[in-house]
Amino acid sequence: MKALRGFPPAPVPLAAAARGAVALAVPLLVGVWTATPVPAVIAGIGALWGVSQDGPDPYPLRARRLGCMGLWAALGLLAGELALRSGHPAAVTVCLVVVALLAGAVSLRGRLASVSGMHFLLGATIGGGIPVPGPWWQAPLALLAGVGLVVVLSAAPWLWRRHAVERSAVLAVYRAASAALAAAGTPAAEDARRQLTAALDHAHQAMGPHLARRARARTEPDALRVAFHGAVRLGEVTSALVWEGRPLPRCVTDMPLLMAARLLPRPGGATGSAGTDRVVRAPDRAVPRTAPDSPGLRALAELSAETVRERPDEVPARLPAFPWHGRAAQVRYTVLLAVCVLVAQLCAELLHGPRGYWLPMTVAFVYKPDFGPVFRRALHRCAGTVVGVAALGAVTLLTTDTYVLIGAVAAFGALMAVGVRHHYALATTGLTAIVLVLVQMLGDHRALFAARILDTALAAAIVLVAHFVLWPRSAAERAAEQTEAALAAARRYRDLAPGTAAAQRHALRRTAYHRLAEARRAVAHARGEPGRSDRRPADWEDAIASAERMCDAVSARNLEAGPAGSAHPVPRCAAAGAVGG
Repeated sequence: MKALRGFPPAPVPLAAAARGAVALAVPLLVGVWTATPVPAVIAGIGALWGVSQDGPDPYPLRARRLGCMGLWAALGLLAGELALRSGHPAAVTVCLVVVALLAGAVSLRGRLASVSGMHFLLGATIGGGIPVPGPWWQAPLALLAGVGLVVVLSAAPWLWRRHAVERSAVLAVYRAASAALAAAGTPAAEDARRQLTAALDHAHQAMGPHLARRARARTEPDALRVAFHGAVRLGEVTSALVWEGRPLPRCVTDMPLLMAARLLPRPGGATGSAGTDRVVRAPDRAVPRTAPDSPGLRALAELSAETVRERPDEVPARLPAFPWHGRAAQVRYTVLLAVCVLVAQLCAELLHGPRGYWLPMTVAFVYKPDFGPVFRRALHRCAGTVVGVAALGAVTLLTTDTYVLIGAVAAFGALMAVGVRHHYALATTGLTAIVLVLVQMLGDHRALFAARILDTALAAAIVLVAHFVLWPRSAAERAAEQTEAALAAARRYRDLAPGTAAAQRHALRRTAYHRLAEARRAVAHARGEPGRSDRRPADWEDAIASAERMCDAVSARNLEAGPAGSAHPVPRCAAAGAVGG
């Protein structure tokens, strides 16, 4: 939900904001018009959780993630609802602890499992805390209907623009390469090259399904696959030129954009793309007649002049995933999550009696070490809750009209969709206000504003005490493990034998840079936690930066040793459109 340090901020996701507003308003409007507020509110909760997981992934991946999340949330809701209906005083508490154990057991096994486990626990907290009249199957179906609405809104564009996300991801690599070349020889060069690595990682993830299976020739997936392999090779050349450390003329820095215009035509057959037509049409006569000669420039000229053709697979279909922690750490997290949920539920029963779901629900949201620093997440949760309560309080002071409140839910839904991509406190602001309106529509008119702020602070305190007293070095341990794995991958790339096949070279290079980027994120995570470690984050960052520079040097060495350097002349710069001499 936030960019890495030194990366430009992502644009405001207007389409996601519109989807969030529609997805949350529609169920409530239907509930008002049909006089069925309870199923409508449960559907609104499903839409709320769906909006929180609506990402910029390719459409099939979005549908898969939302579908898995919805099924696990409905299962948790059913478990909590049955425990509540049993009438046994301890049934809900036992149910929440058991669900927390199951959720924790799967939460650190990957992104999809983590999302599913968290919403399994969230569903149980809602089912065990909000009595729902009617048959037992009605609430889970209503929840699935809300999630299904988000799936339709998010993935429906697949019907008419199936590969737009993949195309944008690959195109972003060429743009990042152009920016990195423009930064060569300046203090911003290393940050620009890291942005290129991030763009390649994102494109690799988006293109994974197309790399795993052979696409038919002359289809859009086939063209995207060829363009992606060109982007991988361009990444190697760009790293070498950045390592050379010389400023490059405009005709060289625009070459990736020219390649993108040729390899990624606009849908419908038009050539060029945003940011590339200017390069093709506007000659740049202010640059020198010839560019400095180097192996990197010759490799760039060869890559740019190359005829577009089908290439053999040069990288694995999936980037190697590094597990969050070993088995012992996963067991520790599972037990700590269950203990936090148990303590939160006992506090809720003492403070609020039956509808004290807010405390365990907040624990489920906050205690997600794989989603970012727990300490920062807890602070942002508290801040967002305060702002959300204040914002909705201002609305209710003006009016309590149902349609106005539904309009407020739509606005806060849009705000939450933006916050999911930019800042957790912003997302929490929207979520808090929405949940308060949903609870009011269920007929709960208690004075909950101050109670929700105190409950959030108490739940955050429970998580922080348990985590930093019993597992204070979790983030530092992961950073150390990630850094060692990344350095090992960099050494494997460094020790590559001369003359190794291009496929193996590119696979090792992609793995090394990807692992180094992951290690840098893990170190940033550890820096955001107050726990102590034997090594300072600055030591890890220095080691990662040195390994990145070493990989850049290895890329330059590989290009210098390759036979392609003498095959094409260095590009001439009489015009920006002149490539290959």
